Amino acid sequence: MSNAEPDAASFVPLTHSATLRRLLYEALAELGLDPGKIYLGVNQHRRLGPPPVDGRLRHDDAPQFWLAADTLIGDPDIGLHLGEVMKPRLLDVVGYLLLASRDLGEALASFLRFQHILSGGFVAQLQVTGAQARLVIDLNYLGFSSLRQQMECLALLFTKLLGFITDGEFRLEGVQFRHGRPARVSEHQRLFGLLPAFGCEHDALLFPAALLKRPSRTANPELHQVLWQHAETQLDALVGNDLLNRLRYLLGVRLGQADCSLEACAAELGFSGGALQRALAEQGSNLRRVRESVQQVRAVELLQDGKAMREVARACGFSELSPFYRAFRRWYGMPPEAYRERLRAG
Repeated sequence: MSNAEPDAASFVPLTHSATLRRLLYEALAELGLDPGKIYLGVNQHRRLGPPPVDGRLRHDDAPQFWLAADTLIGDPDIGLHLGEVMKPRLLDVVGYLLLASRDLGEALASFLRFQHILSGGFVAQLQVTGAQARLVIDLNYLGFSSLRQQMECLALLFTKLLGFITDGEFRLEGVQFRHGRPARVSEHQRLFGLLPAFGCEHDALLFPAALLKRPSRTANPELHQVLWQHAETQLDALVGNDLLNRLRYLLGVRLGQADCSLEACAAELGFSGGALQRALAEQGSNLRRVRESVQQVRAVELLQDGKAMREVARACGFSELSPFYRAFRRWYGMPPEAYRERLRAG
């Protein structure tokens, strides 16, 4: 039985590279908009902290822009139009790794290995079924479902990048989005050359699997090896984006909303169930321990907010009150009502 407070300090915020922000500023300017003015409009009611010393940005700050962009700019398809003018410049080690890869398959393997240098919220995967390949490019945020404008922009940007790597031979066979179908889809048809599927399980690009073996004219095996080692060093330094923290984050997104079993979480993170179990064991942990740490923090936050007990239990992943009460007593040695009273008294 434990009376310990949940260790909120262990929940390090996920971060993302400033690469996409720079590309976004350039694209806004390309559309004749003032990036500084737009960001001031997005953040006018928020107190912003100092910029990070390492140049990385808080992952969960990104939704603020994408949720407000269409209204501020007055363009319901702003994500598509930003993606249309956005140039896939190589601004970090991941970009140069893609360029130095021997073929598209190695380029995507490099991206998947180091996706968390770009963003800790990425849960990207490559799936090949017969003659078709499917690149999942999900980005998760706490408290938000898939962001339509961001994902439509990213889908176009990735399509351009894959075309760049394949010397213009990349060809889409389908696009899938998690968000619902917008009222107007003519711009989607124009820019993707096909009508995407909406309301899907993942955000994904579908293309011929044969393209994975297409040799790259910019391949440089020696440089690729050097860049790979450099990327490994960068990834190791990103403590906030390590496996344990990304699993905590994923559980925070899925608790009370989706399956949080070992197999389900492993599939989202690109592992088999056994591989995730072994990776967690190497760090002295397991899924139950990580899940309970997330549940403890969430339960206390919701109790502080005055939420009804059934709502607290459901948001912590419990379908019934009795198992929630048993777990809470195990964590804190008292029922949640008594804990809430203690919080109020404090």
